Amino acid sequence: MATTTKTAAAAKKATPAKKTAAKTAQKKTVTKKAAVKSAATSKGTIMTNAAEKAQDSVKKTAEAATERAKEMFGDINERAKTAVEKGTEVAREIGEFNKGNVEAMVTSARIAAEGTGEIAREAAEFGRQRFETMTGTIKQVAAVKSPTEFFQIQNDYAKSAFESMVQEGSKMSEAWLKLAGEVAEPISNRFAVAADKVKKAAA
Repeated sequence: MATTTKTAAAAKKATPAKKTAAKTAQKKTVTKKAAVKSAATSKGTIMTNAAEKAQDSVKKTAEAATERAKEMFGDINERAKTAVEKGTEVAREIGEFNKGNVEAMVTSARIAAEGTGEIAREAAEFGRQRFETMTGTIKQVAAVKSPTEFFQIQNDYAKSAFESMVQEGSKMSEAWLKLAGEVAEPISNRFAVAADKVKKAAA
């Protein structure tokens, strides 16, 4: 029994040592868990920070790309708008230019018709006067009493007819030249306008 008491006493002594070892092991386990937890927290913080940085970088890149796209499309839109406005202006100018050309042609045709009518009236009047002169001369020739008088009337008539023809020819030439200038004026004005537009477009 004495042995049993010694064993029990030894067991009592050993028990506090076991308890201390168990406490130390428990402390080590808690410390290891805290270290693992701390490392996990550090890793999580690093990962979170890296993810946030990547997200910020992607966000900034996307914003910059969006801004560039807005600028680019805004520029394209502005250029297209300008091109449409210029095209509309050119079409309007072409329409006005063509309208001016048609008006010039109509004006020229009207001037030509009026001028030709006036020249035709003058030619008819000249023909009527020549006919009257010839009729008068024929009456004079019919009443002639001598060959000398006949040759005198014929000479006067020929001289008068020649002078009249030269005068009328000169008058008609001037009338036709004047008419040609008047007819050409509206058209030449349109050529001047066209040359001015080409000059402005080239500048």
